[in-house]
Amino acid sequence: MSALVAALRIARRTAWRSRGRSALIMVMIGLPVLVITGVFTLTETMYVTAREGVVAELGTADARLVRTPEGTVLRQQPNGAGWSRGGGDGTAAPELGSAEVAALLGPGTRLVPFSTGVLRLGAERVDAVETDLRDPLTRGMLALTEGRFPAAREVAVTPALGLRPGDLLRPSGAAPLTVAGVVEHPHRPSLREVVGPDLPLEPMDDGFSFSRYGPGWLADTAEPVTWVDVPALNAAGLYVTSRAALPDSPRSLVRFSSLDVQHTVGLGAMVIMLVLETALLAGPAFAVGLRRRRRELAEITAQGGSARHLRTIVLVDGLVLGGAATVVATLLGVGAGVLGAQVAARWGGQVGPAEVPWAPVLGVATLGLITGIAAALVPAVQAARQDTVTVLSGRASGVADRPGWPLAGAVLVLAGLGATVVARRQPGLVWVWASALLVMIGLVVLTPWLVRCTGRVATRLRLPLRMAVRDAVRHRSRTASAVAAVMAVTATVVAMGIGAHSEFMDQRDAYTSARPTGTLAIWGGPMGDATWDRLRAEAVRRLPGVPLAAGYHAEDAQGHRYALRYKVRWNGTRTRRTAAIGDQALLRLLQGRHDPRAAAALASGKAVVFDPAAVRDGKLALRASSTSGPARRLEVPAVAATPAGEHQGGALLPRALVERAGFATAERQLYAMHQPPAGSTLARDLARVTPRVTVASEQGYRNVPEPGLWGWLAGALVLVVGGTLAATRLAAADMRPDRATLLAVGARSGTLRMVVAGQALYISGLGALVGLVAGTVTGVALTRPMTTHGAGDPATIAVPWPFVIAVVVGLPALATVAALITRTRLPLARRLV
Repeated sequence: MSALVAALRIARRTAWRSRGRSALIMVMIGLPVLVITGVFTLTETMYVTAREGVVAELGTADARLVRTPEGTVLRQQPNGAGWSRGGGDGTAAPELGSAEVAALLGPGTRLVPFSTGVLRLGAERVDAVETDLRDPLTRGMLALTEGRFPAAREVAVTPALGLRPGDLLRPSGAAPLTVAGVVEHPHRPSLREVVGPDLPLEPMDDGFSFSRYGPGWLADTAEPVTWVDVPALNAAGLYVTSRAALPDSPRSLVRFSSLDVQHTVGLGAMVIMLVLETALLAGPAFAVGLRRRRRELAEITAQGGSARHLRTIVLVDGLVLGGAATVVATLLGVGAGVLGAQVAARWGGQVGPAEVPWAPVLGVATLGLITGIAAALVPAVQAARQDTVTVLSGRASGVADRPGWPLAGAVLVLAGLGATVVARRQPGLVWVWASALLVMIGLVVLTPWLVRCTGRVATRLRLPLRMAVRDAVRHRSRTASAVAAVMAVTATVVAMGIGAHSEFMDQRDAYTSARPTGTLAIWGGPMGDATWDRLRAEAVRRLPGVPLAAGYHAEDAQGHRYALRYKVRWNGTRTRRTAAIGDQALLRLLQGRHDPRAAAALASGKAVVFDPAAVRDGKLALRASSTSGPARRLEVPAVAATPAGEHQGGALLPRALVERAGFATAERQLYAMHQPPAGSTLARDLARVTPRVTVASEQGYRNVPEPGLWGWLAGALVLVVGGTLAATRLAAADMRPDRATLLAVGARSGTLRMVVAGQALYISGLGALVGLVAGTVTGVALTRPMTTHGAGDPATIAVPWPFVIAVVVGLPALATVAALITRTRLPLARRLV
């Protein structure tokens, strides 16, 4: 029998005999593999390519055509679509009918009406499709799960609406519709949609998308509709989705490029960090097995086994457990990803056919196998160096430090710190993380020396803690692995916390608006005075009792519309603002109060500027630009004033000042301190007067502060507490004779618990403190590429103190409390007399 086969049999037998320890190792190695594999599979399954979704989009039709609003200039290309609004006075243009569209597509074309919009059900609005699902062209778009497809005055609904066949649907302002059937979208099970041949559709006001909303048709053509035919259809005001002109999209979302240096370095750093962290966490568990098997290994040596044989036996343990963990985790990850995609789609989103990106999944599985072997590497070296006579006589083995390791660790740490200083000024985060990895490896090498140095404080501690610290120092190889694991987790989480919080604070400080929070703005596009008067009258009617402040636009003698803009640096970023034109009413709205000084300046023909840095020597430099006329540069008298909001900027120009510069002014804007209620139809009501109107509401900065930080804290909780308890369990096993002696001389159970808890506190506390220092250095370095926007922009550094305290203080405290409840009663040990 070969040595490898014998080692495999021994490893299998040992794994089965110590099932608890084997399960712990498999969980530590397999959990990252399961999570990453599940994420890859879920992402791939939830991504529906254009080819996969073509049946749900077109049924059996060759193309879908959507009629765009009048005045729209549409340009579709294989890589996307661009559109703009043309000029005019808001008058409607002739719309194409079915006959004209069929003529554009050629002889033999058959069209089926297919219009999308929304249906109002009281205060609720749901997506709706007006088409006949009984037509063969719609086959495959929706699957019938209950009832039948609807006929006239009937509808089909998706399951998310909670209706059954025979129920009544009551659209606002229309006769009730009978539910004939329940249908389900093949890729969007959470979709809330109503489908019927005659629906009272309402157009979409916001989130407009030609590919989703609008009146149109499904077309069955004699010849495929290709990209050659698209420009002519665009010119006729039709948005085209064709089976023969689908954009090409890659199947796999998980791709790696060997030509991208930053990508390669980042991927390598991530792989090394993952292997290092998992090996450090699983290392103490392998050390537990080595402690329990050292007599068995010594007997193998006594019977002729060599050091190479002992290394092979322990490494094969890692191979067997890592391989088993990888296989199980990969299978569970693939299953969890496919199942998770189905569940996630029920809550929102879409799902396609089950897809597994085998190349990255197999790469992750290989990584898990390597991690298992790496975790067993240090115990394997220790097994090969153990003294056979010492072990067989029952004495504890001495610990010998390697004198060159502290120096090597210090060199790595200093090199990493130097690289961090350089990387901080490089674009992107990859180089900072690569430098942080160098620091982390150096600290791992330094950890045994740190353990030995900190052990000197044991003389000042109470007996239980003194015994715990001295035992930790005496077994530095065991303790260092657990301390390094806690250090790596803490450093990573603290660095991520500082970087993410600094980025959030920078984004919050960088947020700026030209109007106070709570402002409603109505902007009119190119239109005549008569159309604007109708639009203004409709706004006054729809907003009874709401004071409206007027704004104006500037135009030259030829009728070219101009925007008056200036540049200012805001939070380190060069920002371009458009100056408003208005009177005292608009000034009071922008300031939120009456400011006599600003009001007097505006009345005297000066600009009122809310960006003090833009005013130089009492002047504001403006650039008047137009899409159809020559640009001009102006310099106008200005005064700085205080706006209503902290993050508000902008400027207000009096009409007289603009007119003296050679422009004419015309009222085309309305402003009010008013927030429309949810479900407001104001935008749709004004769009009925003219589609060249924009309604906007200033909501202020809305981002939630770092919701992902507490997810990092949860992950750190599992890793820190789990790794600490694994090492504590090993320490408790090693201290069995000492604890038995304490028990024999009458020590209380609380004293025994304090000894075990002292080990947990020492391991987690030392790891957290060292990790705090390393994580702070990396986090501060991350702030520069994450928060700077130019060469002269200083980095924003913000420390999330509650989060850092929870990680550095809370997690060690929690690990200590968990160790306190560990069972400590021991049977009386047998002693030699």
